[in-house]
Amino acid sequence: MSNAQVQDSNPEPPQPTARPAGGTEHSWCRAVPIGTGITVLALLLSKPPDISLLQDALHKLQNYHPILRSKLHFDSLTNTFSFLTPPLPHLQISSFDLSSTYQIIPNNHRDDVTPFHLILEHELNQNAWQNNTDDTDLFFVTTYALNETRWAVVFRLHTSVCDRASAVSLLREMLKLVGMEREGGGIEEEYDRKSEVSLGIEDFIPSGKANKPFWARGLDVLGYSLNSFRQSYIDFVDASSPRCSKVARLRLTSVETQRLVQGCNSRGIKLSGALAAAGLIAARSSKCLSNQQREKYAVVTLIDCRSILDPVLSSNHLGFYHSAILNTHDVDGTETLWELATRICTSFANAKNNNKHFTDMSDMNFLMCKAIENPGLTPSSTLRTAFISVFEDPVIDESNRVLHQEIGLEDYIGCSSVHGVGPSIAIFDTLRDGQLDCACVYPSPVHSEEQMQKLIDEMKMILVDGGNSES
Repeated sequence: MSNAQVQDSNPEPPQPTARPAGGTEHSWCRAVPIGTGITVLALLLSKPPDISLLQDALHKLQNYHPILRSKLHFDSLTNTFSFLTPPLPHLQISSFDLSSTYQIIPNNHRDDVTPFHLILEHELNQNAWQNNTDDTDLFFVTTYALNETRWAVVFRLHTSVCDRASAVSLLREMLKLVGMEREGGGIEEEYDRKSEVSLGIEDFIPSGKANKPFWARGLDVLGYSLNSFRQSYIDFVDASSPRCSKVARLRLTSVETQRLVQGCNSRGIKLSGALAAAGLIAARSSKCLSNQQREKYAVVTLIDCRSILDPVLSSNHLGFYHSAILNTHDVDGTETLWELATRICTSFANAKNNNKHFTDMSDMNFLMCKAIENPGLTPSSTLRTAFISVFEDPVIDESNRVLHQEIGLEDYIGCSSVHGVGPSIAIFDTLRDGQLDCACVYPSPVHSEEQMQKLIDEMKMILVDGGNSES
């Protein structure tokens, strides 16, 4: 047999494929190293996780969604990022036993804060992407023993490849696969196929929707920049110390949620408007201001664009396909929840009807990167670019009670870090079995735990009172 024949019978293994990051993805690649854009999905279990079954399900997901097996590559010569996708899944689950977990959890934590909550915050601040020197995985999975009867399984992802919709889809698909394996049904064949990493959101914007004259783009960037100096925030407690992301939780009962949602529906407004309004009213009331003294607060509303892209993308199309609209609102302390919520929703709807979520996408990305490069352009160098961020629509989750009971799923929280560039408070809302459940993420010690908990408590009271009000 000739050497050529020997070489032909042993072809070289497939090489990783590469795809450059798009504009929005690039801005997240710039934001994550300083602490914003670490997406975490934490699951609380009452049964120990089956590691081999979970590993198999995750490898299937990496096959079906190649972005989950990709690595982030930084080219220092061109200052650009790209996704390198190897042909085979490679994720390995990390596990912490009880003693290892309690080396992570601080001893001086409050009694009303659970180990599960502390592990969530710990993962939000694990930054594998802090240095751009090496190719780094975009997806990590870790299990923690919390005590003798509770365990946590945590997914941590780079936000450039996992927006909130992706995290929700990932959870549902993973639970589906684990359930099928436990029933002995095997993994669906579709999860065995290998596809390519999809393009960034800019490549799916419908033709003409993002068009904007050069002069208009310059005026808008200037307008956003000037308005940022006039925005109000709650007090900054410590703007100079090293930062981390912390989470407060806002939850309503089924009755409270039903009344709030009915109030929104009867007025033709979105729940996001009510959440933002409650935040703005609570922020202003936290200050000793004279009656009718106006303050200007910025609200960022995030939109899942999958259904309005070309072609339309399915809900389980993983990646970052959200855009943002920023509006500012004057608050003088006389507004009711519903008056301000209606104003917020009207401003948002007008901006969306004018395609601001597409035409201003590059402007918002540009300003985000400029704030990262020049923190001094933001108030007290805090990197705060808005007071509050909300999602246009909540996640709606009707639990599969049989499956959840079978695997012992008791609770889950999904959110992303904000202690780099971002808002003072980011609301990740879910309507879970008819109950509003919000993970409220904030930068610490820019804002203190006591300060934010007081704000969240005030927001809850405003929302409950609004739901009870007919006016």
